[in-house]
Amino acid sequence: MHQQQNNPSTNELKLYHILSSRNQTVSLAESCTGGMVSSKIINVPGASSIIMEAFITYSNEAKINRLGVSKETLNSFGAVSHECVKEMAINLQKLTSCDLSISVSGIAGPSGGNTDKPIGTVWFGYWYQNHVYTFMEHFSGDRFTIREQASHYAIAKAIEILESHSMDV
Repeated sequence: MHQQQNNPSTNELKLYHILSSRNQTVSLAESCTGGMVSSKIINVPGASSIIMEAFITYSNEAKINRLGVSKETLNSFGAVSHECVKEMAINLQKLTSCDLSISVSGIAGPSGGNTDKPIGTVWFGYWYQNHVYTFMEHFSGDRFTIREQASHYAIAKAIEILESHSMDV
């Protein structure tokens, strides 16, 4: 049995401090992580000042209906793709008017993987200051471990993106 930590980690605190010091907000659209990224950020006291909204868009229908991901994108590239998380991040920002949007879509297993997209494949999308960033990582372990690793990665990458931009906004 896995024990979940309820105390925010250094990265969650760092993300909170960067966003709050800039008076900025974040919105999230999660698929395979099922709200874990949002939960980690919300564990930080005062998170209500930086979190706009969080969606769990697990099904393709939710990605289409809630975030406006095109059926063509999903049919051509699948939900676990650069194209999908890019659309998720862009449309999430438009929908919520947040300063930073984070999207996650992947295959946590134990089934659903294939040769092109094995179990543990996770795509991440970010929108910040009119720039879109996407990253793909392969994680290993059981379903919980993959989701946990992906959640930590999503926050760490968000910090990298924020730190790469000047604080003069």
